[in-house]
Amino acid sequence: MQSLHDALPQAIKDAGVIKFAGDSHPPYRTVAQDGVTVTGIDADFQAAIGQVLGVRTETVVVAGLPAALQGMLSNRYDAFNGPVKATAEREKQFDTITWMTTRTAYVVPVESTAGITKPEDLCGKRIAVVTASVVEDQLNKLSRFCTENKHPATKTVGLDDTNGTLLATRSGRADAAGMTEAAAIDVTQRQGAYKYVTQTEAQGATKDDLALYVPKSSKLGPVLHEVFQELFRDGEYVGIMSRWGLNQVSVPEPILNAATRG
Repeated sequence: MQSLHDALPQAIKDAGVIKFAGDSHPPYRTVAQDGVTVTGIDADFQAAIGQVLGVRTETVVVAGLPAALQGMLSNRYDAFNGPVKATAEREKQFDTITWMTTRTAYVVPVESTAGITKPEDLCGKRIAVVTASVVEDQLNKLSRFCTENKHPATKTVGLDDTNGTLLATRSGRADAAGMTEAAAIDVTQRQGAYKYVTQTEAQGATKDDLALYVPKSSKLGPVLHEVFQELFRDGEYVGIMSRWGLNQVSVPEPILNAATRG
């Protein structure tokens, strides 16, 4: 769409590419063994974004959320498609575009002997999560629920990415792996060796707005918000979400800066 291409920051028009930071986080991003090739929801949305804007998109694989955020602020990357919660604190530096919601789930190997069949069974257990993620925040709330109900607190095992959390459960370093419900659905359907439980509102769970992040200084955020509006209008958004079995966590419209919009 020429009008949206014209609205792009000059640096991106000159480069002809939008660089996305991306850690390993199936089903959003699955990094191939070559360490470069990325498939998943993120790749599908990037391709759609690039088509609307008339530029290329590419993913630079990074090790976790802090690296993605700092890399954007250092102008190494233009955007990061999450899953990251839209928060008022982060919206001081970043524009966010909410395109899905989720609750937090905890994945457990089917052969586990930890006795986890419901969320409250996680009290006192070792839970692997991605450091600084929305899931880590949700786990802290679950831990408070545990202690308030006179159960042992959960024990956080912080790791760089979702693959690391799953590996921790398989190796016995953790009893469960915390992740977004969308990721839990993907893991259990694709791998078959896991089951999951979902944190409830009584246990501190909230339905979080998950967003694409762009540094405010780049002026790219409002343009990408308009691109997402176009993807909603032309059916591409629904198509991608349906293809990945994520209709239950879709949103009716994309929201710019959901945490601070008033």
